[in-house]
Amino acid sequence: MNRTDNAAARLPNPVTRKLESFVELSEADRAMLERISAERRSLDPHTPLVREGEKPDGLWLIVDGVACRQKARVSGRRQILAFLLPGDLCDLDASLLERMDHSIVTLSPCKAVHLASDTIADLLDTAPAVACALRLSTLVDEATLREWVVNLGCQPGVKRIAHLFCELFVRQERVGRTTGNSCALPQTQGDLADATGLSNVHVNRVLQELRGDGLIELRDRRLTIPDLAALSAFAEFDPGYLRVESDTDQRPIQRIPAHRLNAMAAHCLGAQTPRPN
Repeated sequence: MNRTDNAAARLPNPVTRKLESFVELSEADRAMLERISAERRSLDPHTPLVREGEKPDGLWLIVDGVACRQKARVSGRRQILAFLLPGDLCDLDASLLERMDHSIVTLSPCKAVHLASDTIADLLDTAPAVACALRLSTLVDEATLREWVVNLGCQPGVKRIAHLFCELFVRQERVGRTTGNSCALPQTQGDLADATGLSNVHVNRVLQELRGDGLIELRDRRLTIPDLAALSAFAEFDPGYLRVESDTDQRPIQRIPAHRLNAMAAHCLGAQTPRPN
């Protein structure tokens, strides 16, 4: 079902790329991230990483492929709550829970790393820049969920799919997994339907409409967006919730500099140090 992959030749570490888009990382930080993400497992599609109702055991880190968060009903129907792409971590604070309220499952062949709870705790304690980046990543996850809720409640089907495609492209571009104006799209029409609250038939019709309008191209499980600005305008997509600048940003999003992180870390350590009587 899975096997460990220690191949030397790999794409740039998407975890480092993602976290470095939030904060300035030192060479020591990058080396630590490389070290903890070195032992990668190859997983088949539809492999459960965490099951709903189980106590979480550590954390999964997606290095390649696509997984998802999902909840299923007794009827067998499911709702996809998030797509997990290269560079994404599955629930930073899940170890605090007694039981998971949703499942995490691979949708395509994946390479992933399992990190023990103690490893995560040590990382948060000893690497303030990485810890800050991980917290910012969690905030982006929460913002993304809010954006999905708004789209489900306020947007017609064609704009839901268009918005999702913009998001998937921008998220993969952030970690160096795009080629020109195209990116991987291993999700099936059923996956897209379960993420956007549409039927398979409706998704098929929407894809035909977007292709007919020249806004997207789909071939060999890859998505090509000829004009991202045009698709973004159509979908009302603003990447600010991903902490990515848009062309219309008046206040550019900046990484947190190292000197500020050091000051934050010193403040936290000082607050935790008992004062003498």
